[in-house]
Amino acid sequence: MTDVIEGSLYDFPKYYDLLFGFDWKAECDFLEQCFQEYSKVKVQRLFEPACGTGRLLIKLAQRGYVVAGNDLNPHAIKYCNDRLKRYGFDESAVVGDMSDFKVKKKFHGAFNMINSFRHLETEKQATSHFQCMADGLTKGGLYILGVHLIPTDGPRMENESWVARRGNLQVNSHMWCKELDLKGRNEKLGMNLDIYTPTSHQQIQDEMNYRTYTAKQMATLLARVPELEIAAVHDFCYEMETTIEIDETSEDVVYILRKR
Repeated sequence: MTDVIEGSLYDFPKYYDLLFGFDWKAECDFLEQCFQEYSKVKVQRLFEPACGTGRLLIKLAQRGYVVAGNDLNPHAIKYCNDRLKRYGFDESAVVGDMSDFKVKKKFHGAFNMINSFRHLETEKQATSHFQCMADGLTKGGLYILGVHLIPTDGPRMENESWVARRGNLQVNSHMWCKELDLKGRNEKLGMNLDIYTPTSHQQIQDEMNYRTYTAKQMATLLARVPELEIAAVHDFCYEMETTIEIDETSEDVVYILRKR
């Protein structure tokens, strides 16, 4: 019998971490390559806004970086800090708003890889986020932002499914667009997680709202924080040798932003 739970994926950090942590090596390798290629300073201190479980923070800490992050969800922050502590690192993640924060010591690099930025509901919050990031970065440092744009020409991705496994635990995920309100700048996503162990089956049913951005809207937003320049643009293939030009068909985009 399936145990159905209506709730937020973010309140189940163990499953979140498994589901989104499978591709950590490709992401970490790409981040390090970006630091070497585009940063004008040596990257040692890193910050992740909306860090969640810290799935990348722990891996980067193990590669020698000093890491920190913030997130609104206390369950995720506890999971992140517990793991950092378990491996001998400082408990450096805090409960906080990615659109309203200050750091005690500026960072050389920052990243937000899987669309979490789009949880910010208004243009004011989004602008404030980029201003906070610019204020926290050293001159010449990088903010690497992965975001799904809404194409204004051609097809767009409507749903996505994937499977993650660790030991006897398997999580099947299905995410789809339930509503798209381009005028109101909101995309409502449905997400079902089927969690299997040898003796149980649970299903978490979640809904998430993401602010929408076309390529033009994103360009307008970034122009509001001139301290950040676009050093390069890649896609979610994380291939350093391939940069892209953003146009009306662009969807999966990684902005390499650099502090002027």
